[in-house]
Amino acid sequence: MAGMQLGLDDAVNLTRTGDIWLFRGHTVADRTIRITTNSPINHVGMSVVIEDLPPLMWHAELGRALTDMWTGGHHRGVQLHDLRAAVDLWTTRYKQRGWLRQLDPPVSGEMEDAVLKTIARLDGTPFPSTAKLLSGWAYGRVPRLRRGVSGSKNEAKLETAYCAEVVAITYQAMGLLPTARKPNWYDPGRFWSGDELRLDTGRQLGAEVAISTA
Repeated sequence: MAGMQLGLDDAVNLTRTGDIWLFRGHTVADRTIRITTNSPINHVGMSVVIEDLPPLMWHAELGRALTDMWTGGHHRGVQLHDLRAAVDLWTTRYKQRGWLRQLDPPVSGEMEDAVLKTIARLDGTPFPSTAKLLSGWAYGRVPRLRRGVSGSKNEAKLETAYCAEVVAITYQAMGLLPTARKPNWYDPGRFWSGDELRLDTGRQLGAEVAISTA
């Protein structure tokens, strides 16, 4: 799989719910995110492909150029976008390299229900400032003082949400990641193959496949 590349059309046709999209850019903001989170990647999103809906991307970003498919409006923060439009935006206007990692085996109907419930709860949550991003990422690595704090309780307190945090919360709701770990422990690099992220339910993420939009 190393060095494999797909055109955007083929990637959109192949993607399934739970697949991971990774992006790396070279702007000051991109580098700031990578430095503050110690990550090789500055953005991560997740595919949502359910029944007769078009392929969608679930993520959080500062921009509001695309229509949020959950509300029908435009806003910053946590958003659900047309997947093709989102990847095209990040790879052309934002000039980022993009990769797809496929989740195998495919998710169940119960997992897809959990995804939709998470979208209903989190859509529209603001994106944090750089200062909050750094402090939240650092706080996520502080060991818990009390055991047994669930992911849902952490989620209920969210005032802002970073892209990796959104994917982590959704993966926790799907049963793919343990709820004992704080969602803000995750950064985009945790979803890169070099980090060897361990998933529950016998599932795993495949190698990165580069996306070509030329």
